[in-house]
Amino acid sequence: MPPDENEIARAVALLQAGELVALPTETVYGLAADAANPVAVRRIFAAKGRPVDHPLIVHLAGAGCLDRWARDIPSLAWELAEAFWPGPLTLVLKRTPAVPTAVTGGQETVGVRVPGHPLALALLRAYAAAGGGLGGMCGLAAPSANRFGRISPTDAAHVREELGDKVRLILDGGRCQVGIESTIVDLSRDGALPPRLLRPGRITPEQIAAVIGVWPEAPQPPSAETAPRVSGSLEAHYAPATPMRLVPSARLAEVIGILRATERRCAVLCHSELADATAPHALVSLPVDPQRYARALYAALRELDQTAADLIVVEEIPATPEWAAVADRLRRAACGAGLPADSLNRP
Repeated sequence: MPPDENEIARAVALLQAGELVALPTETVYGLAADAANPVAVRRIFAAKGRPVDHPLIVHLAGAGCLDRWARDIPSLAWELAEAFWPGPLTLVLKRTPAVPTAVTGGQETVGVRVPGHPLALALLRAYAAAGGGLGGMCGLAAPSANRFGRISPTDAAHVREELGDKVRLILDGGRCQVGIESTIVDLSRDGALPPRLLRPGRITPEQIAAVIGVWPEAPQPPSAETAPRVSGSLEAHYAPATPMRLVPSARLAEVIGILRATERRCAVLCHSELADATAPHALVSLPVDPQRYARALYAALRELDQTAADLIVVEEIPATPEWAAVADRLRRAACGAGLPADSLNRP
């Protein structure tokens, strides 16, 4: 179904006026504002309850816009952009002086990507054709369209549940096809090799190495001395309001049985088949395939979070490289699950 030109025109006008618009990407829904407008960017932080030193990713209509936002761009960045854009890969580069520090969290680096959703691309191209926002920069800052630290939205209904009237317009592009946030790679170290993987995602280290000839460094604990701060780097993130526990497959039935015996309501996310005798209070079963599991993960967690369970039990996933991005999200979700919302915006 082609994008609605009237809706896109309305979104462009709102964005140029400094308002917030929710838009679909292939990863998750984003809360967009003109990235060159510090006032509009601050509205994102206020709507989400996001800490102001937590940087935003700038979404572009194409790689041709990159030099407005980044300087000293290494050849590896162009190679990765050609291979994976539009798509779920964010590059961290040195920012140009025109990039507001409100976007970068006060850092000298900026994260940029070209999203792979047709509606997001149509909006970005229309925004560029209309002259963009302040300074004609034509970029949209668009973190996930949810309260900070909570489960990312993967369809328009999730955005409405999370933000309500805090956003002027929600563009409905259906269910997100990737379902978890983009891979983030740091290329800001004056061409130093290897580049650093700051957040795992659909684009894997193996795919990156196939393009640039070197494997990126594995993610490390964030610190000001070793790597730029990036979205999704806090230990508690993507979290349901209900407490959550990861449980090995071999102990899943036992844990469910213990919870039932103590009359605690148990909501289960699994990929194995459960015997009828171990039936929990609520159950969502996902495929044993990392990409299909990732696509459905946030919707499943959101569904289980609304069942009035005392505990969400998640069956541990395979400990193999192709599951690394899902494992990252589940670990951070379990760390933040059950915590008050205002505690999730602290390092």
